[in-house]
Amino acid sequence: MIQAAIVEDDFATQGLLWDYLRRYETENHEAFEIALFRDGAEIIRNYQPRFDIILLDVQMETMDGFTTAKHIRAVDENVILIFVTNMGQYAIKGYEVDALSYLLKPVPYFAFSREINRSLQRLQKKKTEHFTLYNENGFTRLDIIKILYVERDRHRVLVHTETHTYSTVGTIKEIEAKLGSGHFFRCNSGYIVNMVHVTEVKDNFVMVGKYRLSISRPKKKAFMAALTDYFGGSRK
Repeated sequence: MIQAAIVEDDFATQGLLWDYLRRYETENHEAFEIALFRDGAEIIRNYQPRFDIILLDVQMETMDGFTTAKHIRAVDENVILIFVTNMGQYAIKGYEVDALSYLLKPVPYFAFSREINRSLQRLQKKKTEHFTLYNENGFTRLDIIKILYVERDRHRVLVHTETHTYSTVGTIKEIEAKLGSGHFFRCNSGYIVNMVHVTEVKDNFVMVGKYRLSISRPKKKAFMAALTDYFGGSRK
């Protein structure tokens, strides 16, 4: 399910974009959950990074689209922003907030569907680069490259980055499956290491950033082989 938001103060344009998304669903066998907002101030109120795509009007009475986008980008660097405007000269400002593109009013369906295609392609790429952690208070979306290691902690799992430790429900095996093989590998039954951040291996310990983790005897041969392969030629 793709989470989409339409931020538009004109009812006619809001309805048109809604209809376009529903038409796109039918034609492309996708599924959207759509949230509607009449103004930028409305969407940024208690904003949480849950949307995949936001269609954002530029000219709105209470808060314009560019100001809204800056507020959104302060807490959500991953959501895809598409500006909707009747002024082509505004397009260049979209680069300031990493907007994917803009649609010029009145929006034709062909241009709309093309931009949604681009958005979904970019979204698919982002999903391979980011990891979402769920807990009782909501969720956190992390850049996979920033994860140092994952640790089993009784009935929970801890995900460590350089600046934070995040707690999530589930098992370390489930997290391992979601991370994929790539550059993650277990150094023992309780740790999954991101080999991007390995700086040293000495005896039965590996340095991952500032953390010193033990390498178990049963895992050492496979771990060292994976590490050698990663640094020896398969690094991406």
